[in-house]
Amino acid sequence: MSCYRPEAPVMSPAVANPHDHNPFALMQPRVPVVTPKEARNGARVIANDVAPQGVYLPDYNVLTPYMRSPEYVQMSTAAAITLGVTPGRMYRCECTRCLNLLLTYPEGCRANCAYCGLARHREAERDYADRNFIRVDWPAVPLEKTIDIVARDGAASPFHRMCISMITHPRSDADTRTVLERWTARIDPSVIPISILSNPTTMTREDVKRLRDLGADIFTVALDAATPELFERTRGKGVQSPHSWAKYWEILHAARDIFGPQKFGAHIIIGMGETEAEALALVQQIVDLGGHSHMFCFFPEKGSLMDHLPATPRDQWRRVQLARYLIDYRDVRVEQMRFDGEGRVIDYGLPPGELDAIIDAGVAFRTSGCPGKVAEDVSACDRPYGDSPPSNIASYPFAPAKRDLVKIRRDLRIAKRK
Repeated sequence: MSCYRPEAPVMSPAVANPHDHNPFALMQPRVPVVTPKEARNGARVIANDVAPQGVYLPDYNVLTPYMRSPEYVQMSTAAAITLGVTPGRMYRCECTRCLNLLLTYPEGCRANCAYCGLARHREAERDYADRNFIRVDWPAVPLEKTIDIVARDGAASPFHRMCISMITHPRSDADTRTVLERWTARIDPSVIPISILSNPTTMTREDVKRLRDLGADIFTVALDAATPELFERTRGKGVQSPHSWAKYWEILHAARDIFGPQKFGAHIIIGMGETEAEALALVQQIVDLGGHSHMFCFFPEKGSLMDHLPATPRDQWRRVQLARYLIDYRDVRVEQMRFDGEGRVIDYGLPPGELDAIIDAGVAFRTSGCPGKVAEDVSACDRPYGDSPPSNIASYPFAPAKRDLVKIRRDLRIAKRK
């Protein structure tokens, strides 16, 4: 078993892309279909009076209304392997350094984000606990079992950080606090710091403060879409989803005020229709607020409303990946960079020698996220193969080797200087 799904035969996307980037006009999600009444809100699962039995692996198809947070949490396959609750190995990785605890309910997430495998529109197709998310399965594990294992290992735990990932559900805010309280009662946050991946739609400023007071170290907001128009198309009314750009920014500003500089951030998905200039202007805006951006490469998630669309071209991804690192960690400003008529990066604002050294260091091309115990610019949240197949790695969950850097330079179209 591996931490990623076996790769399916490569098929041409239903929408062809003649560009070296994903333009706005191309990246139109499908319209969600109406879910039959008998399948809404986890109805088939809730009607099945069966108790869960330990760890639940996706596709067990044991429908149980009792497998819900805070008693149960889901975690990525990589995290489950690292925790030792499921067998497997990871391609070129020893393990993952972040334990993501995803809240789970038979009713599922009530949002309908176009790129997400957990979206509400899949109710009739696939029960919530069996859905894929960022390319992999997410086993459901009893919270107490999870805490037992990590508490037993203490400072020797392979995890550098724990992250509670919220979903859009009426119980999400209260259950996030409960999970956090149960965790910190047995595990010192100074040993394993805690991040919150929030659901701003259901939150208030006071909710953000409570999570800080209960021991959370970093608070993040998944903007995902880089512009208001893309947000509305992929996360709001365009796909019959409840999220709004204004509400997400309200909570992001609250996180800035409450958690403080370098203790908050925003997720951005690259390749959903924004220009590189728009994405990097957003990165600069977040840095100017005092935060960091955590970047994902768009991949057409199977079963999502965007699974017919092309993944982000590697040249587009590498340009933004490198530029984002320079803005976040090397004090380069977006105003120093130059863009062509289609918003593509054509100059990074650094002398060639300096840029060469940063490319060769490889850190810019690793997965971006909340920091671990190695360095501020090396993420604990390495998400192995969460945004690409291992045959064509987008975000490296390990330090790129020489052969990887050769490919990265080819993607960037920047030859190594003699």
